[in-house]
Amino acid sequence: METSGFVLLGFLLFCLGLLGVLIRRNFIVVLLSAELIFAGAGINFIVFSNLWKNLAGQVFTIFLIAVAAGEAAIGLGLLIALYRVKHTVNVDVARELKG
Repeated sequence: METSGFVLLGFLLFCLGLLGVLIRRNFIVVLLSAELIFAGAGINFIVFSNLWKNLAGQVFTIFLIAVAAGEAAIGLGLLIALYRVKHTVNVDVARELKG
């Protein structure tokens, strides 16, 4: 597969994740959409790193994977706390917890 195919795949994953974050109201789907955004960005970092024969994109992708794992752990903790307080995983209900 050529570089353009991988760039298109990364772009589609990023856009699908962005669409999920903006449209969905379920906290679990929002977290999964954020993971899609990280995956799309990671694919593009790897593709351009390979294209330009530079390891910086691959190193950055390793850090991106670590950040995504931390985001998933913190998001799961927030999800459990929200469910214990409000008995729902709706993002709109989480907005009521402000202040």
